[in-house]
Amino acid sequence: MEIPAGINDYEDFIQTDAAINPGNSGGPLVNLDGEVVGMNTAIFSRSGGYMGVAFAIPSNLLKAIADQLIDKGEATRGFLGVVIQQLTRDLADPLDIDVAQGILVAQVNEGSPAAEASLRAGDVVVSSDGRPATDIGSFRNQVSPTPPGSRNSLTVLRDGKRETLTVTIGELSANAFAAGGQTHNIDEIGLTVQALTPRLAEQLDAQPGEGVVVTEVPAGSIAAMAGIEPGAVILEVDRTKVSSPAEFRAAVEQAGKGRGILLLLRQDGMRRFVALKW
Repeated sequence: MEIPAGINDYEDFIQTDAAINPGNSGGPLVNLDGEVVGMNTAIFSRSGGYMGVAFAIPSNLLKAIADQLIDKGEATRGFLGVVIQQLTRDLADPLDIDVAQGILVAQVNEGSPAAEASLRAGDVVVSSDGRPATDIGSFRNQVSPTPPGSRNSLTVLRDGKRETLTVTIGELSANAFAAGGQTHNIDEIGLTVQALTPRLAEQLDAQPGEGVVVTEVPAGSIAAMAGIEPGAVILEVDRTKVSSPAEFRAAVEQAGKGRGILLLLRQDGMRRFVALKW
């Protein structure tokens, strides 16, 4: 139950030094009053045992997910349809922006909820429903648990002026990234991928034919636990480039159960390696 890189992209984990053994994922984390405050999810340990730092999903997030499962039979994530990056001073100065914190919109996907709300590339989101948008992680965690169909108020800085936009939150799903291409399920690791078409490549700022795009990651799957998200582009498997879903599936099958695979993927504008074992 070691914690993989990228696992906290959406969740805001509770960190604890309580002794949690491998295999205890899904068990409760309780406080001194016996109250459940989280669900044990991962550990970071040099020995592979309980000696290390443990991480638990907060109970308020669990309750929101449980309510969705009870009401609809599945968990959903809110979706805007934008590529965002952290606003830094180096970016603020040439853009003539006088705020120190915010979320810079780098791209608005065609037909997305953000596009329908007239959000533009170059806008700086400074608040979401009245809550400051200070960094990518907190902003993502504000949007993600919002029920699809809900209306969200975004305050943006555009051309030196503040504007308020109302966006109807969409649902993050395979359709958020699919562009008519055939999808391929890789059940072993919990991924659905498709070819990187020219349209998808343009949306994701990638090159057509260089990798495969992830369109769906079931909750609780090996890929989800590794922090892989829809929209990620898998470039290599075990240091070998892949250019089609067929090549990717063959590489996964060749790895076989027990040995695992090493993926190189591009996600949120950055490349990183992810090791998966099953």
